[in-house]
Amino acid sequence: MNLLIVSSAPIIYKNEQSYAYAPYVNELILLNKLAGNISFCCPEWEKDNGLLISSIPFKFEKHYKLIDFNLSSIKNIFFTFLYFPFNLIMIFKAMKNADHIHLRCPGNMGLLGCLVQVLFPNKTKTAKYAGNWDPKSKQPWSYKLQKWILNNTFLTKKMQVLVYGEWENQSKNIKSFFTATYSDLEKENYPKKRFDSVIEFVFVGSLVIGKNPMYAVQLIDNLIKGGKNAVLHIYGDGIEKESLLNYIKGNQLENSVFLHGNQSKEVVKKAYQEGHFVILPSKSEGWPKAVAEAMFWGCVPLSTNVSCVSYMLDHGRRGILLNMNLEKDTLQVDSLLANEKEYLEKSNLALIWSQNYTTEVFENEIKKLLIK
Repeated sequence: MNLLIVSSAPIIYKNEQSYAYAPYVNELILLNKLAGNISFCCPEWEKDNGLLISSIPFKFEKHYKLIDFNLSSIKNIFFTFLYFPFNLIMIFKAMKNADHIHLRCPGNMGLLGCLVQVLFPNKTKTAKYAGNWDPKSKQPWSYKLQKWILNNTFLTKKMQVLVYGEWENQSKNIKSFFTATYSDLEKENYPKKRFDSVIEFVFVGSLVIGKNPMYAVQLIDNLIKGGKNAVLHIYGDGIEKESLLNYIKGNQLENSVFLHGNQSKEVVKKAYQEGHFVILPSKSEGWPKAVAEAMFWGCVPLSTNVSCVSYMLDHGRRGILLNMNLEKDTLQVDSLLANEKEYLEKSNLALIWSQNYTTEVFENEIKKLLIK
């Protein structure tokens, strides 16, 4: 099968070796294993531009190179119209030569792919919508347009659209899906320490305003001021690091809040295993990987109610949905810390739910989509 992937995710070439965004490469390896022959229709970057990359460990059939663009300014919009015909023709050519079309959305190239795939009603297709599928959420018009096209069975035929969470009033194209990190072999009921020792919180993600790491630090600060022996371990890097360091120093939290930077999968895994809670005060998510991974080890999530989080937490039975009000959220966490039995119940429910979604299950579900 010639599987075509249309995506905004770039391929970077260095020393005759191809590279892509590291988590994306993990999925590409699986797709290549199942399809046997992959072509790409995406931009090429000359440099990684700070992107976390890893090498693509297989030979692929062809790279239909698109011209990258964005709509962030009048100048960029002007160039977008210049590139538009070239990109559309290139995507059409790529889709014509494909047996199965796979779109990666949302994104600029995903939007063009959504438009062009309408011309191929008889080809089997899949789309992975990695953003927030919530129909009620506020999103850019281009995202809404992609969602509308993918959900429309008149325009989009023979398509299965993989989305995070379960939503009402969706077409037959839409299939609730997930992402997996750990395998069946890693399943383990990791015992949580009692609250009479230090209470460990974990934040994993980019240190950017959208992920709101400052709120996590302020929440821990509140708990400590209330007499709790709490510590916060932060894994990740980004432009908010300096602000966090200043807050930590200004509030004498050097012995309670620790910035570890970007760390390996194994280091983060151990943090989840030893932690009591994971905090995700994010403004927007698709499938919040940090939440799903932490739950696999019985780490109870404290997360904003964005995207499919409420579905993952079973509306609060498997964690706490944050109000993003420090006083209210501190009371929520205090209440749970006062009831260790309830905490352990949430921890166990989180573990049971997340351990249903292993890499083996993920591979089997992808296989069903590609091999008919």
